[in-house]
Amino acid sequence: MASTPVAESTRPPAPPEIVNDRSFFGHPKGLATLFTTEMWERFSYYGLRPLLVLFMAAAVTRGGWGFDTKTASAIVGIYGAFVYLMSLPGGWIADKWLGLRRSIWYGAILITLGHLAIGISGFSTSKVPFFAGLAFIVLGTGLLKPNISAIVGDLYPEGGARRDAGFSIFYMGINMGSFFGQLITGYLGERVGWHWGFGAAGVGMFLGLVTYWLYAGKTLGPVGEGIVRHPDPAVQAKSENQAKMLALGIVGSIVAAFVLVATGALSIDPFTFGKYLAYTMLTLAVLFFAYVFVLGGITSDEKKRVSVIAVLFVLAIVFWSAFEQAPTSLTLFANEFTDRNVFGFEVPTTWFQSINSAFILLFAPAFAALWVALGKRGKDLSAPMKFALGLALAGIGFAIMIPAANAIANGNGMVKVSLWWLVFSYLFQTLGELSLSPVGLSSMTKLSPRKFVGQMMGIWFLASSLGNLMAGLVGGLVNPEELSQTPLVMKGTTLFLFAAAIVAALLAIPIKKMMA
Repeated sequence: MASTPVAESTRPPAPPEIVNDRSFFGHPKGLATLFTTEMWERFSYYGLRPLLVLFMAAAVTRGGWGFDTKTASAIVGIYGAFVYLMSLPGGWIADKWLGLRRSIWYGAILITLGHLAIGISGFSTSKVPFFAGLAFIVLGTGLLKPNISAIVGDLYPEGGARRDAGFSIFYMGINMGSFFGQLITGYLGERVGWHWGFGAAGVGMFLGLVTYWLYAGKTLGPVGEGIVRHPDPAVQAKSENQAKMLALGIVGSIVAAFVLVATGALSIDPFTFGKYLAYTMLTLAVLFFAYVFVLGGITSDEKKRVSVIAVLFVLAIVFWSAFEQAPTSLTLFANEFTDRNVFGFEVPTTWFQSINSAFILLFAPAFAALWVALGKRGKDLSAPMKFALGLALAGIGFAIMIPAANAIANGNGMVKVSLWWLVFSYLFQTLGELSLSPVGLSSMTKLSPRKFVGQMMGIWFLASSLGNLMAGLVGGLVNPEELSQTPLVMKGTTLFLFAAAIVAALLAIPIKKMMA
């Protein structure tokens, strides 16, 4: 007897009572759970990140490792790159095996364990627990980051300006965590002890884990629980086994590489490794898009939308390679070349990282309201135009730093510039981020073929990964021993941002037609 065909299932959609709920600032209360979980996760991530380059570059007598700035910056870039790179397999594993909700849960556990290992490293003379902790954070963030953003998109099946506004609110949660994380961990790390700062970051992640455990089931309903299943159970089982093997392969590779480096069996130059990693990641992106087009089984309309994603992906790489210089070149600039004295109080270097978050908290509601207002009037900017605006604003931010960098080079490092140069630079970078990043997140969920949504969120974070890596490779050039390099970093970054903005503006009209 022929078997009855089984319809292919989809992830459970958000039921009407969740979609129509407006109890959280006009949005579903599930957004509040995701907002809070992400806030604490970002508290831990951004609280740890700016301490890394300062800790590794600090003299051994100050409790650091005494690395040169080029090495320290490259390591931070590689770490940031892998954090976002793991979003690609993390999205695939969620789509094919774990589902979005379980991926977030396991990711949060791994990140918490990573911070615990870094905290323990303060009681050890070995660097092994420290780098093991970074590896756990990389793996955990790869599971959590793309999938929590995908669930935010699932709360708004109707799409539109309300979804953009929801992502802007979600982005506020990211930056609340970033703002307070860097203030607290930065002060403790620089003024009390490096590992006090590392420990505070871990406490934040633990609170995020508890929040998700307590409220996800109550506020999200079935959203994010299922996966898209093939009607043939044998094919589905094979797909899940492939996802499991991928997960085991990734973990095994990272563990093997970690053991080889930690034991001294393998010696690598972080800067050289970072360059080859960038080439590898670009190749990976090209192969992924080729796979989706040729073997993904998507329609012609979906192919057009994936083409738009590819363009936005390239533009995002340019933006993030500039923006993510914050924990490297701009942190080193603040530490070495900036007069941080305010009424007799020396501002901790890491506090400059909170400026961006503070501006986002101030301006994110205005941008969310702006997109909604333009949408109601039928004048909403297309995604490429918002990208062009974001790139141009970030370009202005780095152009501001050119006179400051020239002053340092012309003064042979004997003078320090006002902190206001960095403040205004961060202001324009923040305005650029608000124009580009929430819109990019929303565009991925709107444009992605349904069965690739988790992986497309991974592609978005792959752009961030490449940006982090390139920023780390560039950041080490800000060095008090090579003053002439600093103006070149600021000028080159400015040029690339403005060039990308022009390209985005020119492509806006044809891309808008493709998205129609």
